[in-house]
Amino acid sequence: MKLQTGTSLALYSILEAAGNPERQISAADIATKYDVSIHHLAKVLRELGRAGLVESTRGAGGGYRFVGNAKRLTLMDVIELFEDIGTRQPYGAAGAAVTDTARALDHVLSEIDEIAKATFRSITIATMLRLVERHGRGGNGPRHP
Repeated sequence: MKLQTGTSLALYSILEAAGNPERQISAADIATKYDVSIHHLAKVLRELGRAGLVESTRGAGGGYRFVGNAKRLTLMDVIELFEDIGTRQPYGAAGAAVTDTARALDHVLSEIDEIAKATFRSITIATMLRLVERHGRGGNGPRHP
């Protein structure tokens, strides 16, 4: 499953804000960190605000603050704000003949999509923050004493 740019920006923004929910983070700081258009990011942040996941404060020292519940909010909750993940074009390319091969391949691809969706539903923002922290310490897997 390939995510649209706006969806990726939403995930980055949520993780940045949720990493320190007491802090206000500016759109400019996020845009600079991820080398993205501040205008595109502003649209994403407005949508996250409408969804009640961040709140914004204007003026000096303002920015965005995470107001969701990191232990309950999943990656899929954020993804569904920006993606229409329920629709899939069956049987390959538009106009292609419907063959046994096309139906079999479509079945496999649909199963892969369902596994991806289930995985996104099972990973919370809190889990992702722990993963970010672990990778920030240079770790790639579970730590053993």
